[in-house]
Amino acid sequence: MITKRIIPCLDVKNGRVVKGTNFEGLRDMADPVEMARFYNAAGADELVFYDITASVEGRTLFTDILTRVASEIFIPLTVGGGINTLEDFDRVLKCGADKVSVNSGAIRNPAIIGEAAKKYGDQCVVLSCDIKRVDGKFMLFAKGGRENTGIDALDWIQRGVKNGAGELVINSIDTDGVKNGFDLELLDAVAARVSVPIIASGGAGKKEDFAELFKHKGMDAGLAASIFHTKQVEIADLKRYLRENGVEMRL
Repeated sequence: MITKRIIPCLDVKNGRVVKGTNFEGLRDMADPVEMARFYNAAGADELVFYDITASVEGRTLFTDILTRVASEIFIPLTVGGGINTLEDFDRVLKCGADKVSVNSGAIRNPAIIGEAAKKYGDQCVVLSCDIKRVDGKFMLFAKGGRENTGIDALDWIQRGVKNGAGELVINSIDTDGVKNGFDLELLDAVAARVSVPIIASGGAGKKEDFAELFKHKGMDAGLAASIFHTKQVEIADLKRYLRENGVEMRL
């Protein structure tokens, strides 16, 4: 049986880890290097690092902080933010990332998914999608959830996987930071369309939310930020709880 993964997420702005609600109202949390070191020791299965304003500000990702983060951890690291070209993939991988997450860059240039998969392998290409309900439909948003692209999110995901995305991060803007549980309706709709690993993001508030998530077919990992950053939920406790409730975990 494949073990499920618990993944903390570092949303980095101006060199600091921040967190908001529904992608808004960001507040300062911590130093990303210290936090990476903490999660490496705390038993996280992987770590995600997003330079959350790179796309909006039209710049490349902060590589100095990323290099320091990568040097502190011995778990897989996925990195995103301002990834628009194969050169961006290259630069991030050279800083120590294991996987590269592409979001707005793929919306601007969908061909980058296939090009990167061909050069670095499907397992290296993570398609991250910010999704919100608009008039009852799941729509794809860009620029850190600020801009409705007008693209049907489920069609986009299916196309991305077909083009070579080896993993998905599904960010529900509707449940982000709300802590009432993952967006299971959205996640089930995605799982019905694709067969690659799905990382669920947005809405975790307690241990039970992860147990509920992993009952759903196709869910490989639960990603969260504020509940881990504030130690509201400790990763080691969460993993023990999940294992006691029949979820296969690496302790």
